[in-house]
Amino acid sequence: MTIRTVATTPFTDQKPGTSGLRKAVPVFQQPHYLENFVQSIFDSLDGLLGQTLVVGGDGRYYNREAIQVILKMAAANDVGRILVGCNGIFSTPAASTVIRKYNALGGIILSASHNPGGPNGDFGIKYNVTNGGPAPEKITSAIFERTKTIREYKIFDTADINLDRPGSFKLGTMEVEVIDSVAPYVELMQTLFDFDKIKALLSSGNFRMCMDSLHAVTGPYAHALFEKHLGAPEGTVQNGTPLEDFGGGHPDPNLVYAHDLVEILFGENAPDLGAASDGDGDRNMILGRKFFVTPSDSLAVLTANAKLIPGYQDGLAGVARSMPTSAAVDRVAEKLGIDCYETPTGWKFFGNLLDAGKATLCGEESFGTGSNHIREKDGLWAVLFWLNILAVRGESVEAIVREHWKEYGRNYYSRHDYEEVKSEPANELMDRLRSMAGDMKGKQYGHYEVAYSDDFSYTDPVDGSVSQKQGIRIGFTDGSRIVFRLSGTGTKGATLRVYIESYEPDASQHDIDTQKALEPLIKLADEIAKIKEFTGRDKPTVIT
Repeated sequence: MTIRTVATTPFTDQKPGTSGLRKAVPVFQQPHYLENFVQSIFDSLDGLLGQTLVVGGDGRYYNREAIQVILKMAAANDVGRILVGCNGIFSTPAASTVIRKYNALGGIILSASHNPGGPNGDFGIKYNVTNGGPAPEKITSAIFERTKTIREYKIFDTADINLDRPGSFKLGTMEVEVIDSVAPYVELMQTLFDFDKIKALLSSGNFRMCMDSLHAVTGPYAHALFEKHLGAPEGTVQNGTPLEDFGGGHPDPNLVYAHDLVEILFGENAPDLGAASDGDGDRNMILGRKFFVTPSDSLAVLTANAKLIPGYQDGLAGVARSMPTSAAVDRVAEKLGIDCYETPTGWKFFGNLLDAGKATLCGEESFGTGSNHIREKDGLWAVLFWLNILAVRGESVEAIVREHWKEYGRNYYSRHDYEEVKSEPANELMDRLRSMAGDMKGKQYGHYEVAYSDDFSYTDPVDGSVSQKQGIRIGFTDGSRIVFRLSGTGTKGATLRVYIESYEPDASQHDIDTQKALEPLIKLADEIAKIKEFTGRDKPTVIT
């Protein structure tokens, strides 16, 4: 085995987004493209010599090939040890778990999350730091700066490692351990939840659940958790075999892309609980029988019921939500007497709050929920949390949510996504809103009066860092909100996200269809932003 130094030239498009570098598979397959970015990671890390790294991904197309490249480059760059998931698999929450368990320097996670896979689908790579969470901006910025000047990378010339079963190998002086990626995660879940109570519920014969893993990474984890450890019948987990193209589906757990699950839960003889997770396992969707739980409501319900859960029975230090997420959890935090933090979109912004002990639970409207047990959002954790609540309370999902609305009021909430919009007009739309934001206070739009409008800026209460231009907020005097932002998780054009929220304290008004309840605000959002004019779209691609 010899170390080969390969001459290269920079690529101009390797700036990481909110969740690492995501591009179409053919882009990553270009000669030197992956290698340049991986070498830039290694060159940007202090104290890499002899350290332990965790490597794995969501099993999408190009996952295995990329891992072999990373292993050979890590050995050539004096990494001491690599822990890699069997079959190259690690859900993102499990990777965070293993980084923390083994006190690794960090991890390289291969995923494009909820984006489609396959030869013409998407691929992604991101670096997570020692706390198990996504790298902060100072590290991602350093990596990007390095990609602009890189002239060579180092790689071992050697045969591929067998990833198909646990085992130990040597690449030069570097140790490679192929480990069971499921067991450490299951062990952590057992410390947080009452498995005995959940098992009694699932084996009682009076309760059924359906877990749809969408042929993505959570299949092996869900089989182990629900069918092996918690006694759910075989077949509870559907689409549980990870496939490189996710079976041709879109591994995004929402009402549009998880339509098979939605049909089951809204059909005859529906299960009591339905759940789905995404490509890399960090997102979740929760359904009751003929009942959809919005991610914002889910976070609020988990917060309100946290003391029922063994891992959280001593109370919560605080909660945090992303800015576009509805204010439902704010009202729970106020009643509990704990702080509620509003952060920009991107899970990395929760990391400092969790590390500093300022927050225990956190969540975002894009189907992500988590806690201080790791530093990533965690889809199966959320499902277990709901199962534990259901086991303790003995009520249905719908009954629990409706009781929550009765106590706290209902936040009617929806997100309208306009996907693959041309970037130039999308940016023009946002620039126009930005220019308007400072002068909107007091303006009247029909029955709505603007209470505030701004381009959201966040000052981190732990390290003082400032993040600007995080989305346009327009708040009205009745508690309604409209938020506009461009997403950083897509790979084609731009995704315009429009968030619409209306607060209703009157329980007699809690049965209105969500889109009907929000119809005036939906029309107002188009009127203010001129969405049709800028995007050419008559309707959103996805409504959640």
